[in-house]
Amino acid sequence: MLSAGLVAAGAVALAAGALMPVVRGGSAGFTAAPLLVVLALAPAAAVLYALVSGRSGLTAGLVLGLTALAPGRLLLDLQLLADGSLAARPELFLADRLLAMPQAGPGLWPLVAGHLLTLAAGAFAAGAARDEAELAGELDGRRRWRLLGPVLGVAGGVGLLLAPFGSGNAYLLAKNAFEGPTVAMAGYLLLAALLPLTVLVAVSSPSAGVGKGGFAGAGLAALAVGVPPVVAGLVVDRLSVAPGSVVVTIAGLALVGLAFTRFDVAEADETVTGDLAGEARLPGLFWWRLATGGLALLAAGAAAAGALAPVLKANGPTPVPETPVRWLLLGAAVVLAVPALFVFVPRLSAFARGVVAATWAGVVLAGAAVLSAALSVTEDKAVDPALFGVDLPVPLPDKVGYSAGAGVTWTFIALVLAALAALAAVITGVVERDDSDEETDETRVSGTVLTPVVAAAVLAIAAFGTPVFGAPGYTAPGLWSNFGAASWGLLGALAVVLGLYALVPRSRPVAAASALAGAALVLGLRAAELPLVGAEYEGSSAGVGFWLALGGAVVTLVAAGMAVAGSRRAG
Repeated sequence: MLSAGLVAAGAVALAAGALMPVVRGGSAGFTAAPLLVVLALAPAAAVLYALVSGRSGLTAGLVLGLTALAPGRLLLDLQLLADGSLAARPELFLADRLLAMPQAGPGLWPLVAGHLLTLAAGAFAAGAARDEAELAGELDGRRRWRLLGPVLGVAGGVGLLLAPFGSGNAYLLAKNAFEGPTVAMAGYLLLAALLPLTVLVAVSSPSAGVGKGGFAGAGLAALAVGVPPVVAGLVVDRLSVAPGSVVVTIAGLALVGLAFTRFDVAEADETVTGDLAGEARLPGLFWWRLATGGLALLAAGAAAAGALAPVLKANGPTPVPETPVRWLLLGAAVVLAVPALFVFVPRLSAFARGVVAATWAGVVLAGAAVLSAALSVTEDKAVDPALFGVDLPVPLPDKVGYSAGAGVTWTFIALVLAALAALAAVITGVVERDDSDEETDETRVSGTVLTPVVAAAVLAIAAFGTPVFGAPGYTAPGLWSNFGAASWGLLGALAVVLGLYALVPRSRPVAAASALAGAALVLGLRAAELPLVGAEYEGSSAGVGFWLALGGAVVTLVAAGMAVAGSRRAG
């Protein structure tokens, strides 16, 4: 298979790049070449083993899993070309003096070639994976072990956004994905998005071989990103291990481990020896509902803590500015906590679970705004070189400015827990459907619901794209203009709401009603920005976005009522 040959060539190129300096006149922070060579060659060895053993589906899945994360890894390496002094890659380069735009070394080009060859391999493997899926037929409904994959993918994606290591080195500051240089930030964001997406694609593949290969390929690629920072934190002076890389490493190992479990009830054409699952089944519906409600309540609690704890702290006698948007985060905590409580009530659990699958987006909406407010104040704060063991001939003046308070930490924790709660809610929905005794019930919502749903979608797009309130001296973040960190929250919440609308025509009436009720709550939270945040600004007044969000919420509730009414008439 041509794709296997390209992966092997790419692995050799990656190994060669690890043996050469990637920055002229620079060197790695530790002897990382043996580790990097193993991480580069191990995926190729797995692909070649699958090919030789005649498992074409497994081969294609491995290649696609590696290919999916190659663009993000390529961007991480290209940061060395853009400005190596800002790259947090101690396994490849660690500065021992101040450098301005160091030139790329000969080792960088084999690394780039390796990622490009891996990308090319994916183009050829896609056709083979499609053929394997067609031969496999329908996806088996009992996919319990597969459902752990998305959880690990999301966890790994969150780890990729955290600082890869702790640092006390003045020439290598530990920064998370959003604080780092532009090219590296794009790489980490791409990896954080593509890792769970790749796992979701593997979960949905009818071919057990392709699914297992996708898990293993994504896991091996994640290990190539997560393991070097962990080792660097252990062996490099003034560096320490940070949770982010540990989470990525554990997620990668677990994804590889899942490749050895049984994906379907029967795997006729591709059976991996050493099946770890046997006839085991994941915990039942009760435990998934418990996880959904528990994670949602934890996320709501963390959001409330983030709203009530200080978002900023002054480095000196400077007064700390207020952060009015934190009250929106408190509102999001309430909107998420209330339906989460009803997840534990058996009769209402299915409906409440559907609402939770929507209202977690409120934490994203408000949390991004809180983090944006903190970053806008702290990004230019002074740094004391004495903390990093650097002696300057002229002493610096006292530090001024602000740093992030406990509210920022709690807000970030709330975002992570909310994402996990959403994933648990989706998995619970799958388990509910698999365990349902009403296998012949294929009732769908009435076609009349489509009209208000389309109208609500149009209103939602306009509501999230226009300001909810205006005030003298205040510039609201937006989607079409003034795009900033808070705009990502707007975009994420809008994507969730539109995704729910898109699922309504294919959903059963009760499921559609719960999703629409949750979407209405998110739109209501958007409108609540006027009294919760706007009231803190003198001279504030309602903007067009307030009326659009309010109208969208009302139309969405009307659609939810129509879905339930249609269900009753059908019964």
